[in-house]
Amino acid sequence: MELTFVNDLGQSFVVEIDPNMELENVMALLEAESGIPINEQSISHEGRDLSNPKATMRECGVGDHAMLLLRRKVSVAGRTLEQDAEMMRLQLLGDPELMRQLQASQPEVAHAAQNNPARFAELLRQTRARHLETDAALQTMNADPFDLDAQQRIEEAIRQQAVLENLEHALEYSPESFGRVTMLYVNVEVNGHPVKAFVDSGAQQTIMSPDLAEQCGLMRLLDKRFSGIARGVGTAKILGRIHSAQLKLADLFLPCSFTVMEGRDVDLLFGLDMLKAHQACIDLEKNVLRIRDREVKFLAEHELPDKARIFETPNAEDVASAAGSHATLPSGSGPSQSQPFPGSGHTLGSAPRPGQGRGAPAAGAHATQSRYSEQDINTLVGLGVSREVAISTLEAAGGNVEVAASLLF
Repeated sequence: MELTFVNDLGQSFVVEIDPNMELENVMALLEAESGIPINEQSISHEGRDLSNPKATMRECGVGDHAMLLLRRKVSVAGRTLEQDAEMMRLQLLGDPELMRQLQASQPEVAHAAQNNPARFAELLRQTRARHLETDAALQTMNADPFDLDAQQRIEEAIRQQAVLENLEHALEYSPESFGRVTMLYVNVEVNGHPVKAFVDSGAQQTIMSPDLAEQCGLMRLLDKRFSGIARGVGTAKILGRIHSAQLKLADLFLPCSFTVMEGRDVDLLFGLDMLKAHQACIDLEKNVLRIRDREVKFLAEHELPDKARIFETPNAEDVASAAGSHATLPSGSGPSQSQPFPGSGHTLGSAPRPGQGRGAPAAGAHATQSRYSEQDINTLVGLGVSREVAISTLEAAGGNVEVAASLLF
């Protein structure tokens, strides 16, 4: 039988042997052909390492005209490693940028490359084995196209391929979509106190944090009859409302009302009520806020407050508070308890969704899953709220059922 051995450098060695020849004898022939000593040879066939020197080529499953991979083992710290694994490790160590990417995506592999060559080679072999399993799975799918499980795997493989193609298209034709968008802030003064205000046309109300209200000396004007719970992506406690205060924008002095709310990542959120009341226009072409023929430049990224930089961090909690448009005021209790604040969708002030009025259970609420105990959830549901509201209130209270109940009241 005729066998072809190929090394990592692309060199090939053709040997003619008897099918019953043992592997160690084949390796002796290869030593003469390639110059690689027997104890440094690593031979693999179809992803399998041939490690039994007493096994014949027929027993190893090697047929006529087969192609095998021949590698040279190198010694590191008294242990032998395959040459390609060690070469790859040295290449990683010599490329800081590649090592940085590996540390971000696969820290275990990066640590092994720096400190444990044997472990790195093992991880590399495991990766190759997973690739071989994937190839075998694809062959299985193609073997029986009428199998339901195979059809589902084929469908998922097609979907993943479509996702990758869509990503490549976006990277090539609209790479700007992967950049970070700087939020819109302007310099204003509230009751003579300078502050950087976040402009959000998706927020129904102009919102102020309790700390800023204290600094501006406005807490004494807080109307607590408008207290309640803001619900949307997460929940927040509404302390009340300041009906009128002076806000200076450019050289304009504008009357403004503020909803004082806890748990916000911005001190002052310039909402739709003020934008509409003063017929403001967000001009993104000129990057200005136009109001009463004045053009106020939006702040550059380096001028943003520190909270805005934390606020742009893409983790779960910050995403929940990433814009004023992600809070709602469905349960605020004004002077008339029967008239809640409008809006119970995903934006502040959006139209109520069907079945989402006050006290009405959300669609599919019984299917809502939670990491909190059913006993705590049922305790809050017993207070007259839906399961969804109970879960969101527990999240706002950090899992404390007593705090959550007080928030509901």
